Amino acid sequence: MSPVAHLSPGQKIFAFASMCLGMFIALLDIQIVSASLRDIGGGLSAGADDTAWVQTSYLIAEIVVIPLSGWLSRVFSTRWLFAASAAGFTLTSLLCGMAWDIQSMIWFRAAQGFLGGSMIPMVFTTAFVFFEGKQRVIAAATIGAIASLAPTLGPTLGGWITDNYSWHWLFFINLVPGAFVTVAVPMLVKIDDPDLSLLKTGDWAGIALIAIFLGCLEYTLEEGPRWNWLEDDTIRATAWTSLVAGLLFVWRGLTAAHPVVDLRALRERNFALGCFFSFVTGIGLFGTIYLTPLFLGRVEGYSALQIGKAVLSTGIFQILTIPVYSMLANRVDLRWLLMFGLLLFTISMFEFTPITHDWGAPQLLLPQALRGMGQQFAVAPTVTLTLGSLPPARLKQASGLFNLMRNLGGAMGIAACATILNDRTNLHFFRLAEHLTPASEPMNRLLDGLAPDSDAYTAALKSLWQLTFREAQTMTYSDAFYAIMLCFIVATVMVPLMRKVQPPKAPSADAH
Repeated sequence: MSPVAHLSPGQKIFAFASMCLGMFIALLDIQIVSASLRDIGGGLSAGADDTAWVQTSYLIAEIVVIPLSGWLSRVFSTRWLFAASAAGFTLTSLLCGMAWDIQSMIWFRAAQGFLGGSMIPMVFTTAFVFFEGKQRVIAAATIGAIASLAPTLGPTLGGWITDNYSWHWLFFINLVPGAFVTVAVPMLVKIDDPDLSLLKTGDWAGIALIAIFLGCLEYTLEEGPRWNWLEDDTIRATAWTSLVAGLLFVWRGLTAAHPVVDLRALRERNFALGCFFSFVTGIGLFGTIYLTPLFLGRVEGYSALQIGKAVLSTGIFQILTIPVYSMLANRVDLRWLLMFGLLLFTISMFEFTPITHDWGAPQLLLPQALRGMGQQFAVAPTVTLTLGSLPPARLKQASGLFNLMRNLGGAMGIAACATILNDRTNLHFFRLAEHLTPASEPMNRLLDGLAPDSDAYTAALKSLWQLTFREAQTMTYSDAFYAIMLCFIVATVMVPLMRKVQPPKAPSADAH
């Protein structure tokens, strides 16, 4: 008998929706502060470097706990781990909104990220227990939409809240949905039992290694572009620590009797390829969320609310695509839908590459519409193709690894984009400056009639420098979008390597 046989279809949908709400607010909070860091720093009297840790601390804690969630859910059960995580997330959201200085905010954000991150993989595994057949396809489409839509909406919602209320409400808005999830999930999500005996045989060495590996790696990726990577002593130390801990973790994961993360699942072709597609999707999803607001803020001078409105079209087109995907997913091989999604994302990045300094919301509409549709067609089938064929006993730990790859791809994508912006801006600036010589007629027209020692001449040169730097920046954003496009080209041509998956029926009670 199925562990959820006692639930009516309506109860299953309500329970699943409650967990999706918890996943949504956890993912939303990754980016909800991104457009409001200046306001948070001003309110807490903190500099830009310290304020950046409001986002970095959340990301580090979240990326550490996601691969551990499978083991934790086996110890405490999906029901109680999710409820406890939702309760803790709600409490730390309240504390973030009440933070009295930047240090307290950073600590509360780290706790919030840790508790929020543990909820995300459990939604994936629960969907495969609750649903089968066409319902499972719709559930996967919903999860895929949330996984890519929530971070996309973060800057928009955050900018609107900060402009109309205050930055404190970036966190207070979590209180009502968080309290609801805390109460609703234990009432209906009863799919497994806790097994506290696992604490005695837990892979504590593996837990320590993965925490050091991912924590140092996330710090290196977040701070590396700012401090010129290995030229900084701290970055060099965390990079080497992450490398050593990562190698030891892989060795531990392949040799331990009961590893905390099941790396052996990577022997399955679909799972290994699915993790790769999840990684590439993370690069595209978080990389473009990073680049687009930054371009609009630095080059166009948009406010947080204007940025939010300009990028909102991505989310709108993704929502409109959900029913189309759900209809096709029951009729078309998921591999071809995945390839179509990756191809749409590739075309979207290509449409971004001709970007100029006067691009705004109208010019961004087409590439962002393609990206929104591509996200839905790329993420949802990857979930089913990657996790749908795994036995229930391996699903929990595999789900954590699958979700980790998306976040890890996002972290590496942001770091790579930041490095491109830092390095290529100077290159383009010097190449443009090479043409600003006495032989340049436009420059001569700008300086014509001005005395070399006059204030007007100095002002004209300053204006010329600013124009050159603006164009160099714009060309660099094009380079970053081009690099993301190359990643998606590689992913698109690899889709035929996946095997076709027929989603299995809901697992029996014996499987648990």
